[in-house]
Amino acid sequence: MTPKQRYDALLAGRQPDILPRLPILMQFAAEYIGSNYAAFAQDHRVLVEANLACARDFGIDQVSCISDPWREASAFGAEIEFPTNDSPRCRVHVLEHDRDLGRLPHPDVRRSPRTRDRIEAVKLYRARSGDHYSVLGWVEGPIAAAADLRGVSAFLLDLVDDPEWAEQLMDRVTEVAIEFAVAQIEAGADTVGIGDALASQISPKLYQRFVLPREKRIVDAIHAAGARAKLHICGNITKLLPHIATLGVDVLDVDAMVDIAKARQAVGPKVVLMGGIDPVAVIKDGTPQAIRAELARCCAAALPAYAPGGGCEIPAATPKDNLKALCAELPPPAGSGG
Repeated sequence: MTPKQRYDALLAGRQPDILPRLPILMQFAAEYIGSNYAAFAQDHRVLVEANLACARDFGIDQVSCISDPWREASAFGAEIEFPTNDSPRCRVHVLEHDRDLGRLPHPDVRRSPRTRDRIEAVKLYRARSGDHYSVLGWVEGPIAAAADLRGVSAFLLDLVDDPEWAEQLMDRVTEVAIEFAVAQIEAGADTVGIGDALASQISPKLYQRFVLPREKRIVDAIHAAGARAKLHICGNITKLLPHIATLGVDVLDVDAMVDIAKARQAVGPKVVLMGGIDPVAVIKDGTPQAIRAELARCCAAALPAYAPGGGCEIPAATPKDNLKALCAELPPPAGSGG
């Protein structure tokens, strides 16, 4: 099977030849080809070259367009800094000092430089590798994107102090997320990830009211455009799992602090679970033997459908032998593939 064929097989409930390896690489990939994080985040050609090199050399089955969470914020007018060897960061949040939504532009994701750059990454992946790999596009989820414009602490207070305004902002960013997702799908992405890390920091009640219906709109739009949807929420989402189960996502990233067996019980047998392994304590600082043991544990707990990966991004300082262990060719266990 090609990488994309085994990925498609697992998501369709069939048994692949080996489990598809889906780790998230950013700074690691940039440095692997002798580049740096700033170039990786700003130039889709570097991002594509880096991920394709890692896919080839480590046996990864999906190439990704993820670089940082500030693409949409930049399109809304945020000024982003790009440290050479650190994550991009926002200098001033667009709505930090002025909450007037009337002055907030509606970005054209196909023209704004940083959103266009991600769309160009999808196109270049397809031009370079055809249908060999699964291509993962990416958008920010509703609470993450809203906080990117307002600031995390301020927006968490907005949810309580001015919920109507918070919902208006989340509706605005959800519309842009859908447009951005569809543009990436039209460019060739077969899957779009939704990164909504801040969701793990709110209560199930707030998640159900503010976040769930807007994540659902994004998931439904991705499916309507002909692609698969993946949800990535860093942190402990155990309390949110009953709600997440109603989203209809195809792939759910599971952070290491979540019991992957409980995740499987909550979301049912059809969702592919990915990750569940601590990217720092085990993947970066552990041994290949420890990684193999964690893979076996997660695979058994996540039956019938598991894809190896970390709970989040693979750290840049991860030893190459450790990433090779994470991406080893593992036959699907008995009972997998639906």
